[in-house]
Amino acid sequence: MDNQSETRDFLATRRAKITPEQAGLPVYGGNRRVPGLRRGEVALLAGVSVEYYTRLERGNLSGVSEGVLDALARALQLDEAERAHLFDLARAASTTLKPQRRRAAVQPVRASVQLMLDAITNAPAFVRNGRLDVLAANQLGRAMYSEMYGGPVRPANFARFLFLDDRSRGFYPDWERAANDTVAILRTEAGRDPYDRGLTDLVGELSTRSEEFRTRWAAHNVRLHYTGRKHFRHPVVGDLHLMYEALDLPADAGLSLLVYTAEPGSATADGLRLLASWAATQQSEADQAQKPAPTQSGPAPLQQ
Repeated sequence: MDNQSETRDFLATRRAKITPEQAGLPVYGGNRRVPGLRRGEVALLAGVSVEYYTRLERGNLSGVSEGVLDALARALQLDEAERAHLFDLARAASTTLKPQRRRAAVQPVRASVQLMLDAITNAPAFVRNGRLDVLAANQLGRAMYSEMYGGPVRPANFARFLFLDDRSRGFYPDWERAANDTVAILRTEAGRDPYDRGLTDLVGELSTRSEEFRTRWAAHNVRLHYTGRKHFRHPVVGDLHLMYEALDLPADAGLSLLVYTAEPGSATADGLRLLASWAATQQSEADQAQKPAPTQSGPAPLQQ
């Protein structure tokens, strides 16, 4: 990712979202040539010169102080995710020695983490990285995303499934929201780790193959993804309304554990029990199919 162009486009798109009325500025007659605030208005609100703000919006965040970043965040009315993204961009710009772009290697999940996942038997759970690769899951988690696991690419990836697999349209009843959130999460990760070649490759693939992704990527929206509710329509058990919690794994930088839970006594709780039963049946059938055929014993048949 090019930090300078990322910074330029992020600040420009945030500025375009704020009207003078929202910023508490007087509005005079005449046509405005910009959809949101002018650069001079942002500079006024942030308490910096127009020349300095123009330098920042051109993508040069090198050496900018935290005080100026805080002032920009207030002027542009950034939310928590947007503010964190701005600071990530500034950190990347201020690095004296840029790290080499890392290979697209997939980080392995430790055996103890997989054991922890397998110990969670009543809730779908999985571990993912920042570019939305699913690196490990428990049995209910694999059953939950059975259609995504049906794709040919490994590791399975939420963004690739959502934008390149037509089945995702049925799996996510509110597909537009899921698409917006997914791209915003990837954009957040791009600011946090601009030297992840795997993420760059994924964004390039999705931009080439999906106009829906390409349009959303250009919006530069960002999002934190720690807790909330989601609605799924599973092909076997139907509608599931689940709560989720995402927890970072401190010993495994960049990896997060996500667990879905249902309201006790709800139809979704019944659906998860049915899904667990279906998953157990699928696993039993798979185990039987992998067993070697029994060898024949006894006397050889007589020759005619």
